[in-house]
Amino acid sequence: MKQNNNKEINNKEKKVLSKRTRKMIIAFLLILIIIFLIIKVFKIQDIILKKIYPKDYSEYVYKYSNENNLDPLLMFAIIKAESNFKPDVISKSNAVGLMQLMDSTAEETAKKMNIEYDSSILYEPEKNILLGTKYYSLQYQKYGNITVALMAYNAGSGNVDKWIEKEIIEKNGGDAENIPFKETNNYVRRILRDYEIYKELYND
Repeated sequence: MKQNNNKEINNKEKKVLSKRTRKMIIAFLLILIIIFLIIKVFKIQDIILKKIYPKDYSEYVYKYSNENNLDPLLMFAIIKAESNFKPDVISKSNAVGLMQLMDSTAEETAKKMNIEYDSSILYEPEKNILLGTKYYSLQYQKYGNITVALMAYNAGSGNVDKWIEKEIIEKNGGDAENIPFKETNNYVRRILRDYEIYKELYND
């Protein structure tokens, strides 16, 4: 009799446990469904990504991108890579500001634009973006390719001309993985990746 009683108790315990397990599984699935619906409805992923990939200084970026026939989203990707939207950043090579311009490059670009130049303006977001977008547009006009223009923006057009002449890279930028400078190689890859993310987030 005791054995039968024990079996009955064990069976009851198993049934209770299985019910609890089922309830826990159902509750867990409901939580997952709710989280999924929240993410879908409120687009939490997009909200988080937009914090990581912001459009700070958009007034200036759109203004000067449009003036130079450039995609503003590409300029945002460049600014993110160059300074992460910090206007007072100075690199090891003394590139300054949002678009990380060298003093000599900025001065030369300012002359082409008939703008009075002083190195202090590189800390001003509007002036930095004004000169940076113009400088990139000059590279794009020269090479007619986004990828190659990015190479020139980072490594200088002199280096890019040599790479093309020696057939290390193609004029259409199709073999960007062959960029000899590791920094420039990573730089171009990163911006092209971020550019795609910006387009996905903001191209409605």
